[in-house]
Amino acid sequence: MPDDSWRTLFHPFEAGHLAMPDAGSRVLFIGADPDFRLPEGFSAQIIIIQGFRPAFLDLERRGLAVLPRIKGAEYDIALVLGGRHRGQNEAWIREAAARVRDGGLVVVAASKKNGGDSLRRRTAGDVPLGGHLSKHHGMVFWFDKPAAPLPEPENAVAVIEDRFKTAPGMFSHGRIDTGSLLLASQLPQNVKGTIADLGAGWGYLSAELLSHRAGDLAVHLYEADFASCEAARANLASVPEGVRVEVFWRDVTTEPLERQYNLMVMNPPFHATGHGADPDLGVAMIEAAAKGLRTGGRLYMVANVALPYERVLAAGFARFEERTRDQGFKVLVATR
Repeated sequence: MPDDSWRTLFHPFEAGHLAMPDAGSRVLFIGADPDFRLPEGFSAQIIIIQGFRPAFLDLERRGLAVLPRIKGAEYDIALVLGGRHRGQNEAWIREAAARVRDGGLVVVAASKKNGGDSLRRRTAGDVPLGGHLSKHHGMVFWFDKPAAPLPEPENAVAVIEDRFKTAPGMFSHGRIDTGSLLLASQLPQNVKGTIADLGAGWGYLSAELLSHRAGDLAVHLYEADFASCEAARANLASVPEGVRVEVFWRDVTTEPLERQYNLMVMNPPFHATGHGADPDLGVAMIEAAAKGLRTGGRLYMVANVALPYERVLAAGFARFEERTRDQGFKVLVATR
């Protein structure tokens, strides 16, 4: 079933529970779905915040004003379209409340599968709600700007091994995931030159590669989530002489890499924006890796044992092998 929570978000305006904002109003829209459509009569100036690169590009192609991070203040209305990460939703709501003017309105919606009703109840514990409605398999609620800032969400920032900072909404927030740990155990030693980390997240695998350096080394991190890119830059800010780190906010399945490489690593996500497995996403990343590797270059990757990536590796690489498997994951090494 498609997630129509963007329809839920605009329902109070269409149904007359909230006044349609006019052309002179300024609206902040956090987490916009690329498919959203404004209801008739909703004529406000809208600034969209979307940090997921594929969705950002879709919105940009529509000619909309879209930014990867929240900017500006004194908005008349802030719209928040919640996703599947509880902590991120709570952080967005807090930020939305801080960005509207005194007397401004915050409207929040999330689908039932993303916990829209529980999000409503938690928010109502912090601020009086002006109303709520259930529509299109989701929940929408709204409130006026509170007099005091909303409380910081629990685990807003998690520090791992006293060196990595992560935030809700990032892949493997607060821990190093099992797949990445397994891949790290199989990474090559004596690494040098320029290498790439596709789907780099907040930078764990790149940090592991840096610990294996045997000469001048440049690591290019490619990541589609803007907040994760910012975290990776911070987590890898301190590097020794002879090491260069560059982070690229990019969708590697549709946008070209900076150059060709002799070595790549990746732990491809097998979930897109929804809850179900999406092996096609991993397939597209493997195909991008094949294009970005020089002849003889190697790809080190980890995947869930149930995902059928061997076929695409056979098609795009000269050879590949499974190095190890453990706890439901497998490490594959392919040579271009």
